[in-house]
Amino acid sequence: MGALRTPRERWVEEGLRALAAGGVDAVRVEALAKALGVTKGGFYGYFADRGALLTEMLDTWERESVDDVFARIEEEGGDALDKVRLAGQLTFSGDRLLPIDLAVRDWARRDRAVADRLRRVDNRRMQLLRDAISTFCSDPDEVEARSLLAFCMAIGSHFLAADHPGRTRAQVNARAGDLLLNRWPGRPAT
Repeated sequence: MGALRTPRERWVEEGLRALAAGGVDAVRVEALAKALGVTKGGFYGYFADRGALLTEMLDTWERESVDDVFARIEEEGGDALDKVRLAGQLTFSGDRLLPIDLAVRDWARRDRAVADRLRRVDNRRMQLLRDAISTFCSDPDEVEARSLLAFCMAIGSHFLAADHPGRTRAQVNARAGDLLLNRWPGRPAT
């Protein structure tokens, strides 16, 4: 009876974990094999080289962070603003997608192909924002500005270390979201 092989998905998952923890340079075949408790020989049964693994990791990240998120927000229903809010929560506030997303952004600064992939993902996310904001705002320049600010807030808030005297970060983020999405406490969107 032959030895059981480590499933392909485990290599990809371990690669994503390493990427999130240490950036693209931490995604090394030998280190992944050690973390999985196997020899690196099994890796080459699935992947031609490290580049093939990196591509599959990006495919997995894109599918999970856009396709799966978009499918989930459609399942949950609600109006366009509810969908944007849920997409943001699923993407930028969890332990799974957020660290990978931030690592991909860092990686994209040094790799043109990754930057192109990130642009494609971000364009889909921006379109979701545009569609939602367009439900209450008819000025295309304002729609684009609000979409940009909302997206920058979703990403940038993870890098900001400023204090908010007398307020929690969550309170400030919620108020900023209300302003950008025209949701004011006690007042429906116009």
